[in-house]
Amino acid sequence: MRSRLAAQRRLALFAAGVAVLNFPLLGLWDTQATLFGLPLPVVCVFVMWAVLIAALMLIERAHRGDRE
Repeated sequence: MRSRLAAQRRLALFAAGVAVLNFPLLGLWDTQATLFGLPLPVVCVFVMWAVLIAALMLIERAHRGDRE
């Protein structure tokens, strides 16, 4: 049962990643602004990517903790 829940969470995270890293939402950040000398769209993509990786790490840790 827990394995199925972890699979559903991974699928939801994948769908969230596709939605966040796809054009309509990335278009919101399309400006000439910079943050620490880097273009804002680039910074936003890397921040969102890091959040997705951190969320996947939390899902996997919770799933691993259930098996032990």
